[in-house]
Amino acid sequence: MGWISWLCPGIQLKRWLLLFTVGIIVCAFSLALLFNSQVMGMAEELLFRLSYLATGKYGNGVTIAIGLAGMILGIGIIIYAVRRIVRSVVEAVSPESSDSLMETIFTSRKLSSGPAITVIGGGTGLSTLLRGMKFITGNCTAVVSVGDDGGSSGRLRHELGIIPPGDLRKCMIAMADSEPLMERVLQYRFEGESYLSGHSLGNLFLAAMAETEGGMEEGLEAASQILKMRGRVIPTTLHNIQLAADMTDGTFVMGQAEIAQAHKTVRRLHMIPDNVPATKSAVDAIMQADILVLGPGSLYTSVICNLLVPEIREAVVKSKAIKVYICNVMTQPGETDGFGAFEHVETLTGYAGQSFLDYVIVNSEAVSEEQKALYKIKGQEPISPDVDKIEQMGIKVIQAKLISKSDMVRHDPQKLAQAIMSLTYRLRLFGRGFVFFDYFFMRHNMRRLSKKLGKES
Repeated sequence: MGWISWLCPGIQLKRWLLLFTVGIIVCAFSLALLFNSQVMGMAEELLFRLSYLATGKYGNGVTIAIGLAGMILGIGIIIYAVRRIVRSVVEAVSPESSDSLMETIFTSRKLSSGPAITVIGGGTGLSTLLRGMKFITGNCTAVVSVGDDGGSSGRLRHELGIIPPGDLRKCMIAMADSEPLMERVLQYRFEGESYLSGHSLGNLFLAAMAETEGGMEEGLEAASQILKMRGRVIPTTLHNIQLAADMTDGTFVMGQAEIAQAHKTVRRLHMIPDNVPATKSAVDAIMQADILVLGPGSLYTSVICNLLVPEIREAVVKSKAIKVYICNVMTQPGETDGFGAFEHVETLTGYAGQSFLDYVIVNSEAVSEEQKALYKIKGQEPISPDVDKIEQMGIKVIQAKLISKSDMVRHDPQKLAQAIMSLTYRLRLFGRGFVFFDYFFMRHNMRRLSKKLGKES
C-alpha cells in the first residue's frame, strides 16, 4: 500500500500524529517564552553578523534559511526516533511479524470494519472459499455442517462422543493468520499400523481443545486465539446427528460417507434426529450478517444438510442479509448427476421451503477437453450456468471465471474472493471511508493472496 495507507480514513492514527505535532509546537513555543528576550535578541544579532560577514550587508535571508533547515532537521530527527521506538516495541511484542507497522495497523483496521459475511457449508468447498474471504473482511463467520462420519472424524465421533472435527479443522486452518508450518502440522495425518494411523493432528488438537475447554464451541474459540483466526468457525449444531437419504431406486442409505459412496441418485435427504437445536451463535451470525453465502460444496451433504436443522433453515429465510449461492463447477456422482446450475438452485430452495436467494454466482470459464475427458471417467461433467432459467426465478446471476489454474477443475480462492468483493462494492457494504482507499486495500490483499497461493502450489 505504501504512503496511500497513511491517508486512509478510519485507521485511527492520523489524529494521534496530529496531536503529537501540536504537542511539539506547544513545547517549542513554551521554550521560546522560557528564554528571555535578551537571549533571543543575542541569537538574532549573531545571525545578522554572520549574514553581514557572508554577504557584506545586513538581511534576514540567513536567518530564514537556518530556521527552515533547523525545522527540516528537527522533523527528520523526530520521525526517525519515533520509527525506531515503534520498531523496537513491535520487534519485542511480535518478533515473527514481517509486515511494517503501518501495514499491520492498516490491514487490521480495514478488516475489522469490513462487512459481516456468514458462510454456510462444509467440506473442501467451504474451506476453499474461506482462504480468500479472510483477505476481504475480519468479520467472517463459517457455519459448518457436522454430519461427517467417515475417516478420522468418524472415529473420534464414535470413540469420544464429540461432533466430527474434520470440516471444522479445515475451516479453522483456512481462516488462520498463521505460518505455513503450523498449517502443515495441523493437516498432518499419521500413517503406519499404530492406533493413531489415519488420524489428522488437527482433529486430535480440536478434540483436546474441546475436552479442556468444556465443549467444542469453547474449544474452537480458544483455538481461534491460538491460530489468530480472521473470523469465527461455528458448528451448525452441537448434537450428534446422522445424515440419511432416500434414493430414487427405493433404497435407504444411512451416513454421509455411505451416501457419497453409494453412487445412486438422492431423492430426499434426511437428518436423524430431525429436530436438533442449532448453535445459538450460528443463528446469531446468520441473522446479523450483511451477506449470507451458501456453498460451494457438495449440494446435499455439505450445503443442504445445514438447512435440515430447523432453526438454521428459519434463520436463513428470515435473515435480512443479501443471500448468495455459489454453484459448484462440476457435478458430483450420486448427488448431482446431470444437474445444471438451475437444478442446484431449485433443489436448494426446495429444502428451504421457499425462494430466498438474491444472487447466484456461476462459473463462466470453459473447461479444457482434456479435463472433460478425465472427469468423464469419474462420472463428472461441467455444470451449465443456466442463466436464463435462474433469472426467471427472480434471482440475479453473476457470471465469473472461477476455475483454478491447477490440473484439477475446482474453485480458485482468489477468484471467489474477487467475485464476493465485487458484489460487496456493488452493494456498498464495505466498511467506512472512501471506496478509493478500499480499492487499493483490496487490490493489495488480492496480490498477497496470489503470492500465498503461488508459494503453496
